Amino acid sequence: MPLFSSPPKALCLIRLSAIGDCVHAVAMVQAIQRQWPQTRIVWIMGKMEAQLLGDLPGIDVIAFDKKAGLKGYLQIWRQLRSIRFDALLHMQSALRASVLSLGIKAKIRLGFDKQRAGDGQSLFTNIKVTSPTSLHVLDGFMAFAQTLGIQDLTPRWYIPTSTTDDAWAQEQIQNKPTLLICPAASKAFKNWTTTGYAALADYAAEHGLQVILCGGPSELERTMAEEICNLSQSNPLSLIGKTNLKQLMALIKQSSMVLAPDTGPTHMATAAGIPVLGLYAHHNPQRTGPYLCRPYVVSVYESLITAQTGKPVGELAWRTRLKDDSAMQQITIEQVKAGFDKLLQDFPAIKGS
Repeated sequence: MPLFSSPPKALCLIRLSAIGDCVHAVAMVQAIQRQWPQTRIVWIMGKMEAQLLGDLPGIDVIAFDKKAGLKGYLQIWRQLRSIRFDALLHMQSALRASVLSLGIKAKIRLGFDKQRAGDGQSLFTNIKVTSPTSLHVLDGFMAFAQTLGIQDLTPRWYIPTSTTDDAWAQEQIQNKPTLLICPAASKAFKNWTTTGYAALADYAAEHGLQVILCGGPSELERTMAEEICNLSQSNPLSLIGKTNLKQLMALIKQSSMVLAPDTGPTHMATAAGIPVLGLYAHHNPQRTGPYLCRPYVVSVYESLITAQTGKPVGELAWRTRLKDDSAMQQITIEQVKAGFDKLLQDFPAIKGS
């Protein structure tokens, strides 16, 4: 039975990080909004995530600064001390999120069940949301909405960008078919090779797409961009370190395809309805891959994890990660070209046709 037969007055959501997971949570939150437009929703998220999602329509976003220590917790608790929520959606298995939940007034406290809970989260919740049969993180989030009583769980997203950011993105893309390559993940072992990215940049150019590189300002990302540009014959445009999250979102919205490893921009592209060619080795793409483009993922996870554990994927724990820092190098250029070709075949609009 659903928890609510009529719309609750106020819900609080804790999902602090990371960018991709918060983008998944947007689909869940907006499913709630469609059915219960008058329900107040307060979402506590990380400072960086709030840069992208802080202006979601109808959501009271509160940015949590984990670097502020105790002051960060006290600030949130003071801000919400006068509100008693109908339910708390504790959607992050991290101790800092559980500690944060202690200062939220709510009798009903939803959390993950045994399959997906971690870091002692079950000690801080009183309703365990049953994990769906689907492995994907997004479906696990949607189970929270279903438990509340939401009926339409179809993932849909609206992440606004300003006219200024849209105009800036337009200046970069100029209405041309564009492959946007986000070469770097937050963890270096998730990255593919610069040789591979350069080859795909040239391959995309041969198919009539311009290529733009995007990413953050870290030394690793700048070095990767420089190497890709030096190795490529097609002269890709590098915007590495030159975008904030809103500009990146605007850029993704106007691109034709995104190529990236297991990182946030793959999910931002999914939210924008842009085809994604994801590259995976360390995590099961059926759990963390681009939700709407999982059939196009290039993955060596399945074969490598079976070789490492001696078990098929279906017998492994939900979060099982491949422990091999060189695993992404097992992905071949030919495999990625084949994935690119499949996307072009199934999404002819990529080339503007």
